[in-house]
Amino acid sequence: MLKNYFKTAWRNLLNNKLFSFINIMGLALGMTCSLLIMLWVKDELAMDKFHANDSRLYRVMENQFFSGAISTFPSTPGIFAENVVKDIPEIQMASQFLWEEEPLFTVNDTFDKEKGRYVQKDFLKMFSFKLTKGDVATALARPDAVVLSKKLADKYFKGQDPMGKMIRIDNRENVIVTGVLDEIPKSSSLKFDFLMSFDLWAKQNTWAKDWGNNGPRCYVMLAPNTSLEKVNAKLKGYIKSKNKGSNVEVFLQNYGESYLYSNWEDGKPNGGRIEYVRIFSVVAIVILLIACINFMNLATARSLKRSREIGVRKVVGASKRQLIGQFIGESLLVSFMAMGAALLIVLFILPSFNALTDKQLALNFGDASFWSTIILLTLLTGIISGSYPALFMSSLKPIVVLKGALKINPSAAFFRKALVVFQFSLSIILILGMIVVYRQIDFIHNKNLGFAREDLLFIPLEGELAKNFPTFKQELLKQPGIKNVTSASSSPLEVGSSTQGVTWPGKDTTKLILFSSNPISYDYINTMGIQLVNGRDFSNGYGTDTLNYLVNEAAARKIGYKDPVGKELTMWGDKGTIIGVMKDFHHNSLHVPIEPLILRLVKKDWGYGSFVIIRSEAGKTKQALASMEKMVKQFNPGFPFRYNFTDQEISKTYKTEFTVNKLSRYFAFLAIFISCLGLFGLVTFTAEQRTKEIGVRKVLGASVPGILAMLSKDFLRLVLIAIVIASPLAWWAMHKWLQDFAYRIDIGWSVFVIADFAAIAIAMLTVSFQAVKAARANPVKSLRTE
Repeated sequence: MLKNYFKTAWRNLLNNKLFSFINIMGLALGMTCSLLIMLWVKDELAMDKFHANDSRLYRVMENQFFSGAISTFPSTPGIFAENVVKDIPEIQMASQFLWEEEPLFTVNDTFDKEKGRYVQKDFLKMFSFKLTKGDVATALARPDAVVLSKKLADKYFKGQDPMGKMIRIDNRENVIVTGVLDEIPKSSSLKFDFLMSFDLWAKQNTWAKDWGNNGPRCYVMLAPNTSLEKVNAKLKGYIKSKNKGSNVEVFLQNYGESYLYSNWEDGKPNGGRIEYVRIFSVVAIVILLIACINFMNLATARSLKRSREIGVRKVVGASKRQLIGQFIGESLLVSFMAMGAALLIVLFILPSFNALTDKQLALNFGDASFWSTIILLTLLTGIISGSYPALFMSSLKPIVVLKGALKINPSAAFFRKALVVFQFSLSIILILGMIVVYRQIDFIHNKNLGFAREDLLFIPLEGELAKNFPTFKQELLKQPGIKNVTSASSSPLEVGSSTQGVTWPGKDTTKLILFSSNPISYDYINTMGIQLVNGRDFSNGYGTDTLNYLVNEAAARKIGYKDPVGKELTMWGDKGTIIGVMKDFHHNSLHVPIEPLILRLVKKDWGYGSFVIIRSEAGKTKQALASMEKMVKQFNPGFPFRYNFTDQEISKTYKTEFTVNKLSRYFAFLAIFISCLGLFGLVTFTAEQRTKEIGVRKVLGASVPGILAMLSKDFLRLVLIAIVIASPLAWWAMHKWLQDFAYRIDIGWSVFVIADFAAIAIAMLTVSFQAVKAARANPVKSLRTE
């Protein structure tokens, strides 16, 4: 019997090649989308889950309470880890963990900047990063230890055993190789080429030993069977017990969850990358549903052509269950053929998808769970797409069928139209979403940040360059292509330092207000292209400017001065005067509002900051880069020349959003294409069913446009209904997505006009192609058709 079912199904596929192609192609494209998103989602959900101590690993979070606001950060005092393991016995191990650093490595004549992390001795015992050489228990025990990646070991000690070898760091400290890292798993969000002792970094950054200063992250591992609630209760007032008057409360977040749940609002988790996991999971389901609807619609529409077959089979004894089994079997056959095509398509486009998403996804054909997922997805698709046609066609009455009196039940026709409306509603939602995402990303990319980001570069201020910055600046300004030079403690796009230590006459001492702070050198305002709305810039002509301040408009509003210039301001005990007010500019991500900012000149004992900021002359970027490289090699010969364009750094900051923008375009196109495949099939079938009617109308004088309008109006009505349903749903979804941006576009009526017009135009183009063909057919041949 199964053999007969298979033969019947195969014969029907061959006899209806166009509809078979549309069904298989539609399902294949839907499955391709689902497979790609499934691989991406699986990779996202698996991130950081490979650690053996996953359930016991936590990162330390801080809630900082200010007047009317709570700020949540994964930062701690640099002495937190060494103290918390002594004071709270439930915490078995702890390690400070520094942001990515790029110190200079020198071995003989080989030197370069390398990216890695400073950690404490228990880090490798807590996390499951394996070593090919060395012992995880002792590799970081000594303060001058360094653990290298295999890449760095080969780079600096090619053909040698690196263990015990010495490396010079920043031309200042010597460290000893105590281990070589195995390849870091792809599912790790932490990437590094070396690990060095946190004590080495702390020796040069004594501010980290103060309980009132925050910066380094801290990870802890709880003892087995420890209650997280009890530990959080003990941690809540922990920093306040060390630093009276502190406004900080500490709590733990599971490390494995921190990658997906990274956004916080009012001290509580508020999404993160998990939002994109949810969005694209829904998109995968939506596109697969659209493909399944194609199958349902075409199968039920063609029921008239198979009605006699069903009638005969029922007369000779076929039961309803057998007929349902046959039609479900046919849909499963189509589903398995579509899955085969989908796997081939995925193999072909996966490299491009990986490049777009910055992933290393692969189809693991040797994994049993992969095949079980594939089979489950195929069966589910086949059953969903074939269920309604099977139930509908198996319920046909044989007497009515064999008498040739079968007519499509109005309820069946309504259901088919409802499916078309549902299908196009989903497609229109994706089109509207794509347009909103595109406009928001374009808004971010082109928004006026309040400073001139074109021709703006920055390089690290390090080594001899830091000691001789004034001379370096003077010489660099003489070089071709260079317009302005300055220095700052923070890069142009991220002012990471902040303080509560700001006072002024009349300040309400009961309120805690956070100000961003960026110590700078002369010519910062000119180099950055920042506009002053009142007052003046720092100048060598004013000896007291070393104690004066520039504030942005947001800071002026917080302070409450109506006319801030000339008014008193004290920061960190240094009393001075506000000499100028800057127009608000973005000194951090557009995801957050512009924060109050104070600029002051760097003190001599602070050095000149961490970055040299350079503006090149317009159209002379190559000359400027050549000049910069020449002067860096002259002043800092032991360091490689590295530079960053501000525009490129902006793109990196919003890399996730740019990726979402591209993916949304591809998925929206795919959804509308699959929908149009189904629409094309329905129009083709409708034209076939109305062949004689069209012939009669043409004989009676109907024009081609008139017949085209007749065939198109029903489908146009369905698309218009879909627009009415989809528009408010799309507005709600995109309005919610835009809430993640402090600065965002308005979803105006033009977005809906563009999306709706595109949907109507694409649908009518699809309908018209086949409708025109039917309208132009020879009526004589149409009327002779039996």
